[in-house]
Amino acid sequence: MNVIVLAAMMIVFSPAGALAQDPAPKFSDYPARAPDFLTCSPMSRGQEPNAPQLTLTDLNGRTVRLSDYHGKVVLINFWATWCPPCRAEMPDLVKLQREHGKEGLQIIGITYPPEKKTRVRRFAKSLKVNYPIVLGTREIKSRFTSEETLPLTVVINRDGKVSDIISGILLREEFDEKIKPLLMQNKEGEKRDAKSNH
Repeated sequence: MNVIVLAAMMIVFSPAGALAQDPAPKFSDYPARAPDFLTCSPMSRGQEPNAPQLTLTDLNGRTVRLSDYHGKVVLINFWATWCPPCRAEMPDLVKLQREHGKEGLQIIGITYPPEKKTRVRRFAKSLKVNYPIVLGTREIKSRFTSEETLPLTVVINRDGKVSDIISGILLREEFDEKIKPLLMQNKEGEKRDAKSNH
């Protein structure tokens, strides 16, 4: 068991210079299902904590307030350029934002240190990232969880409550199971009606 945990830590955390030497891994390089010890259970409805208020600055100098996205389903993705699984996951996040943005999905990428703004900007530009990226700190991540795993995605529902924390790569199956239902709900958990009442 210790060998498995050590191997997982070696995959999740890579030296800071890995971006320069290693090509970005492909999504297919990783197993179809995340191991159980990399995934957190969803929180029970009614027990979801309110998401902390955050005011951050993105790579372009624009202010990003979490409160501005109230009413949307927000995925806060903690990642790093030196983390191979994070780099493998990001093209899929770009695709999810493109496909589900009109349904109320908003992804926000928050880097985990150590990071340099120039490196993050270059990497985001190379992937044509279509959602805000901000330089983060350990303190910001600790406001959501004490977990050290990267990547890590915090799921915030339309009511501004943390409904799930997903450790490791966000798989399409997890998105369909845990996030799509939130996109189909209005605030207060009511199912959205596809038909207009007007």
